[in-house]
Amino acid sequence: MAVLHSGFKDVVVPSDIHSFPRYVLKHMESYGEETAMVDSTSGRSYTYNKLTEMIKKCGSALIRQGLQTKDMVAVLLPNMPEYPIVFYGVTSVGGIVTTINPAYTTDEIIYQLKDSGAKYLVTVPQLAQKAKQAADQAGVKRIYTFGYVDGCKSLFDLLHEDDGGSYPVSVSVNWKEDVVCLPYSSGTTGLPKGVMLTHYNLIHHAAMFSNDDVMSSEDLITLGLLPMFHSYGLSILMGVCLIKGASVICMTQFEPTHFLEAIQKFKITMLPVVPPIVLFLAKHPLVEKYNLMSIKQVTSGAAPLGAEQINALMTRMPWITILRQGYGLTETSPAVTTSPLGKCKPGSVGVLLPGLKAKVIDLKTGALLPPNQDGEICVAGPTIMKGYYNNPEATAKTIDCEGWLHTGDVGHYDNEGHFYVVDRIKELIKYKGFQVPPAELEALLLSHPKITDAAVIGVPDDEAGELPKALVVTSGAITASEVQRFVAERVASHKRLRGGVEIVQSVPKNASGKILRRQLREREKERLALRHKL
Repeated sequence: MAVLHSGFKDVVVPSDIHSFPRYVLKHMESYGEETAMVDSTSGRSYTYNKLTEMIKKCGSALIRQGLQTKDMVAVLLPNMPEYPIVFYGVTSVGGIVTTINPAYTTDEIIYQLKDSGAKYLVTVPQLAQKAKQAADQAGVKRIYTFGYVDGCKSLFDLLHEDDGGSYPVSVSVNWKEDVVCLPYSSGTTGLPKGVMLTHYNLIHHAAMFSNDDVMSSEDLITLGLLPMFHSYGLSILMGVCLIKGASVICMTQFEPTHFLEAIQKFKITMLPVVPPIVLFLAKHPLVEKYNLMSIKQVTSGAAPLGAEQINALMTRMPWITILRQGYGLTETSPAVTTSPLGKCKPGSVGVLLPGLKAKVIDLKTGALLPPNQDGEICVAGPTIMKGYYNNPEATAKTIDCEGWLHTGDVGHYDNEGHFYVVDRIKELIKYKGFQVPPAELEALLLSHPKITDAAVIGVPDDEAGELPKALVVTSGAITASEVQRFVAERVASHKRLRGGVEIVQSVPKNASGKILRRQLREREKERLALRHKL
């Protein structure tokens, strides 16, 4: 029994550039007139030279507008070629970015704006109405838009007018302490919390993942479907891909025909996706109508990918040379493991990335466990977050005094160091890679005058991974469909109760009042097993 260390050779991190955005920009300079970002619908694109120029103009313009070091800027954007212009424009001059899901409702946006203390908000005209409502409630000083909206400042105009003259030559950074990005995660329990990722965290993550031993550099034309507000998309599409000189073809959302047309038209070679997309590629009849032979690499993350899905994809698309799975958390910047090049074990999420160490501990005693025994996966290394923003209590529950981050995920590693995630302690539901915190939905349900108690769990689903399901105790006449509609009208799409609503007499709880969620999930699994037998 021992702590497991990465089998990859250590990566070299810069000794001179301690700013994450400046680290990325330095790599981008070498790609010149090669294409960096493309919009999959309009074809609007930026070369690496132009993208770098616009990033500097953005930083310069925002400084002229009053942006100060460590000011928080909220970014509420769909996937678009201009996303990195804002992200690196803000962070390269010393600001901090908090990324917001564009599908969020006004109330959800208000919560994040208030919690992060955002002073500025960047969005697009399509989202401007709810952005303005949220900004008014949260006390945001100014809204910038890529377009023209009454009451907002046009970023297009600012970028056109600015010559980059206010862009600083350098910015003083304490790379281990200074936060560069504040994505939101529900962690193990509760409402979403700001994850403080430092320059040190993100430089190390970029260095270890862009290592040639980890990620191939050959003909990287990447489909940018992963949400850029999410740590997976943020780190890969706007970090590693730009460092490696890839062309990123931006797509705002998954629509089957447009997705397949984009792969065929742009000759996509690398697909970073989530398991539902792998299932679509492996089984949907529409796939047969398109030439997808350009695809060389497929990487799946954000939720476990089963051996059956891997085998089905490789049977249908045997020309794929690299199929891999990864595992990580927002709190780990995010990647922890990935399959070695050319060696994807079905069902495994891969091996530890360079510079990381992990251990598996007994769920009750905390004792170190040997290979092939399930327990809680704990991780340590340079990519572990600084902590949760303004929440030392939640930080202390997640990172122990020895620096180990307790993931809340249950799994094991085999004799070759390949990890398998089999369950999770934490209450978080994962729907198509998106996090759904049960506590948030339970609080919403309890706001209904006819609901006296509620519990929300994830129920297994082959396509989505898990579907949120509610068990509610009612005090009046209300139907399950009415409860579903009540929630759907108040949350983002991925948080809807697609797993159904069950009206019950009581919600099982322990002596301290904590919902016995594991018991409810086990009961649901038994029901599903019985249905399959029938």
